[in-house]
Amino acid sequence: MPLQSLTRQPLDEPILTMEERQAINGGRWFSSLSPSLRHDILRCAFVKRYADGELIAARGDPPTVWSAVAKGAVRVSSTSITGKQITLTYVEPGVWFGDVAMFDGDARTHDAYAHGATTLLCVARSDFQRILEQHVELYEALLRLQARRIRTLFGLVEDLNTLPLRARLAKQLLHLSRSYGVPCLSQGNEIRIGLHLAQEELAQLLGASRQRVNQELKTMERDGAIRIEPGGLVVRDRSALMRIVESEP
Repeated sequence: MPLQSLTRQPLDEPILTMEERQAINGGRWFSSLSPSLRHDILRCAFVKRYADGELIAARGDPPTVWSAVAKGAVRVSSTSITGKQITLTYVEPGVWFGDVAMFDGDARTHDAYAHGATTLLCVARSDFQRILEQHVELYEALLRLQARRIRTLFGLVEDLNTLPLRARLAKQLLHLSRSYGVPCLSQGNEIRIGLHLAQEELAQLLGASRQRVNQELKTMERDGAIRIEPGGLVVRDRSALMRIVESEP
């Protein structure tokens, strides 16, 4: 049944580039949906672009859109009682977020900023509700998405309580190389992590101090697993990072 009531966006709205569209269509969750559901989501979606560091949503904002990252990353953060921003996670290309607030209608619980030049594909809450009415499949798909998030969360909690920092750092670098890896032209077996993170930001993801993370990175560099460059990190030997993870109980 066609979604005649869905909001069509004006023709002069920005459209996704080929690379951005590939990131959306290639997302693990989105690609698992039926062609008709994917079509109806895309036909009512609109594109928003943000500069590096630009605020996307603030804690306390009402939920207005369901979004997916098409380019760049979304940094989800919280503010400590001392006023310091704490990075909790990065939402990567192909990943949808904000669906929980679409259901319960509660205010946003964290701040979200663009990390690098970032493109989002957004669906208005009213259209999200109409798609749900027309596609019962979406309920089950979102339940699967939530289940995957919960499994990931439990895995992070387990790692935090059972693995030393060195192993957790190696796992994080492997994840970043999979999600943001760019092959080095000069060394085909090396992978540059395209997401530029300061060591302080990397430390926040791991729940550790910047000093300790810096020490572990230097040790990994001496061992030939990575290379630290002014513009970011290069994974020289993925198998070496995997051995670090697997050597821990």
